Amino acid sequence: MSKSPSGSSRPARPATQSKTSARTNRRKAPNTTRRGAPAPSAPSARFRTRHPVLTALVPVVLVLAAIATMIVVKAAGNSNPPAAASSHLTSGGGSSAPADPGTTALSPQVAAALTVPAATLNAVGSPSSVVLPTKVGSGTILMGSDNKPLITYVGAEYCPYCAAERWSLAVALSRFGTFSNLEGTHSSDSDVYPDTQTLSFYGSSYSSPYVDFQAVEEATNQPVGNSYQTLQTPTAAQSALMAKYDAQGSIPFIDIANRYVITGASFSPQVLQGLSQSQIAADLSNPNSAVAQAIDGTANDITAAIATVTGNQPSSVGSSATIAAIAQKLGA
Repeated sequence: MSKSPSGSSRPARPATQSKTSARTNRRKAPNTTRRGAPAPSAPSARFRTRHPVLTALVPVVLVLAAIATMIVVKAAGNSNPPAAASSHLTSGGGSSAPADPGTTALSPQVAAALTVPAATLNAVGSPSSVVLPTKVGSGTILMGSDNKPLITYVGAEYCPYCAAERWSLAVALSRFGTFSNLEGTHSSDSDVYPDTQTLSFYGSSYSSPYVDFQAVEEATNQPVGNSYQTLQTPTAAQSALMAKYDAQGSIPFIDIANRYVITGASFSPQVLQGLSQSQIAADLSNPNSAVAQAIDGTANDITAAIATVTGNQPSSVGSSATIAAIAQKLGA
């Protein structure tokens, strides 16, 4: 079992609770066997809260083949994409993306706030209240087809833990590139931490000269029977990564070029309860706020993990004493 920053075993994440009764927190995939979450641990312990998903393992041969052949989607018609080629977030391999009724327009002010000033990020550092990414390897860096380190995210819009982690991932990736067409969304209103305000990667795109980013939002926050409306399905390669590094089947799942993995949220979504997207965005630039300590602190940890696979590029990020110190904590 991986360790928390304090060195103790990471306790299991708490089970969710509906509006009317307690229930196990499960991935809302229709017509699948569901697995419950373990019981909650002591509230005083630091933990990476987990959002369990179905452990749909592919055959071993497929897993090995998929890992060996993982690629990201190339820009259409470009066999030799330039360094700044976009990493488009697609509908899990489909030719067209279905409409997402669970999202709304993200205000320009909120989108702009994701580019947090370096001075603010340095002031926040890496708080002990958030959980570091787990180092899973030191060998070959997993590259996309553009020959750039590949960052993979799998989550769902109904998931409150994904809602929390998306903010940090977006802040971190904004130091390496640029997002466009991000949408606003919120977690389920019948899950634990209901209506946690956040953004969605579904239908957006990301351009970076340093990394490729591949994201899957498996479902909306719109109930369909006892499940949620399906959006995207992980590819065989993405499923292989989850099978290898996420045996408990948790979302959010983030793989940083086969070097670092995050399974579950790095901080509790409780920090964001009752706040609007605009309020969360405004707090990102206040290093003394609880929101900045959680979101920016986690973003710094993710940034340091990414910098280890980009050769500390860009230099404006890699030369930061704050990022270098976190990289040491990560075992880089």
